[in-house]
Amino acid sequence: MSKIKVILIDEHPIVRSGIVSLLDSTEDIEVIEAVKGVDTFFEKMRHMPATYGQVVIFDVYNPNDLEIENIRKIKKAYGKISILVLAMYSNETFILKCIKAGAKGFLSNQTTRNEIVEAIYTLRSGYEYLGKSITNIILNSYLSHSKIGDNGQAEMAQLSLREMEVLKLFGEGHTNQEIADKLFISIRTVETHKNNIMKKINLRTTVDLVKFAIRNNIIDI
Repeated sequence: MSKIKVILIDEHPIVRSGIVSLLDSTEDIEVIEAVKGVDTFFEKMRHMPATYGQVVIFDVYNPNDLEIENIRKIKKAYGKISILVLAMYSNETFILKCIKAGAKGFLSNQTTRNEIVEAIYTLRSGYEYLGKSITNIILNSYLSHSKIGDNGQAEMAQLSLREMEVLKLFGEGHTNQEIADKLFISIRTVETHKNNIMKKINLRTTVDLVKFAIRNNIIDI
């Protein structure tokens, strides 16, 4: 299988160098461009074929509407490229805005190398990815603003036992790799289960999946 082609957008040269070095140690990932900003990204891409990159890592230091618009512009211009946001400051509102604008993945920029690599693999396969700390932010925000107690028995009745297991583990904040290890299945199978769950109970994003697990007491809180 060919290498996953990654483009990095980060305004700090030392951070760019660090992330490139980190990913270069992974055999099947190649950082083909590392640029300082979105304008430079578009300048580089202007002369490249549409298939030049598969994943864009966008490091966001200021969670504002300008960065949301930048995500939207990248997605509109290069719809087949999956956008992975790294953010210094995260809250549920900003996370949801990023996803709505077109981001397929979201991580804290305090994340680990293994989680970044897992996110890249997941996005390359066409799925969304939320980091463990991001899932916890959504969970805590949801608990502080919502009443628990809605009953989704009709929706849950559509799920198989294995799908319930995957939903519970995901809602508890486990990564795809951790779920795969616990259930002795592949990461691809975990993603297939998650995709099937979302279709069966009519959810649009992984954020909705976490909220559904909380609301229906599938996870212990």
